[in-house]
Amino acid sequence: MELREKNNDIPNLDRVFFWDFDIEAMDFKKAYKTIITRIIERGGQNEIDELVRFYGHSRVIKAIRDEIYFLPNYAIDRALRFFPELKKEEMYCYLNRKDKPYHWI
Repeated sequence: MELREKNNDIPNLDRVFFWDFDIEAMDFKKAYKTIITRIIERGGQNEIDELVRFYGHSRVIKAIRDEIYFLPNYAIDRALRFFPELKKEEMYCYLNRKDKPYHWI
C-alpha cells in the first residue's frame, strides 16, 4: 500500500520502508534526513525518483553529502550509484566512518 494517493504533503513511498514509524504522525518535511537515509539504504530507483520529486534534487544531494551523519558502507556505495555527481570523499557520512584508520598520537 502506498502512503499517498492525492496528498502532496507526503512522498509516494510504500509503507514497508517505514515499518517502525507512526506514518500518520510523521512530518515528512521535517524528517527528510530520516526518509532519505531509509530510501538510500533500502529503496530502488523508483523510490529515489520520488525523493527527488518530493524534496528536490539539490536538497537530496545536500542531505546525502552534508547532513546525514551515518550510512553503512553499502549505502554509501548505493548513493554514489544513484547520484554519480556525488564524491565519496565529500560525503560527511564517509568521512565520519568508524572503520577508517586513525593515527595514534
